[in-house]
Amino acid sequence: MAKEYSRTHRVADQMQRELALLIQREVRDPRIGMITVTAVDVSRDLAHAKVFITLMGDVTAEEIAQNLSILKDVAGYLRMQLGKVMKLRSVPQLHFHYDESVRRGVHLSSLIERAVAEDRQHQSDGED
Repeated sequence: MAKEYSRTHRVADQMQRELALLIQREVRDPRIGMITVTAVDVSRDLAHAKVFITLMGDVTAEEIAQNLSILKDVAGYLRMQLGKVMKLRSVPQLHFHYDESVRRGVHLSSLIERAVAEDRQHQSDGED
C-alpha cells in the first residue's frame, strides 16, 4: 500500500503548489482571473500532467474558455519555470482543464439549504 503514494503523486503535489505560485506571480495577462489550482494528475511515465483549475467568483463559460486558452498559451513558459524549480529530468507537458466540482458543490449546498428552509417553514405552518 505504501507504493500507492508513489513518485507520481509526490510530483503531482509539488507541481500543484508550484503552479499555483507561478500562475499568480508570473502570468502577466490582465484578462486572466483569480485562478486556483485544485489538482494535478500526472501520468505514470511523467510525460503529461492534467492541471485542474477553478476561477474565483461568478464566471461565465466564455471567461472559463478564455482563461483556459491563456493558460494553454503560457503552458510552455510555465513548464520551463517548473523545470527550474523542480529537480526533474523531464517536466511533464501541461494540459489545463476546468474543475466543475467546486461549482457543483456550491449549487448542491444551496439546494440543501433551500430544502431545509422550506422544511422549517412547513413545520412552523403545521404548528400554528
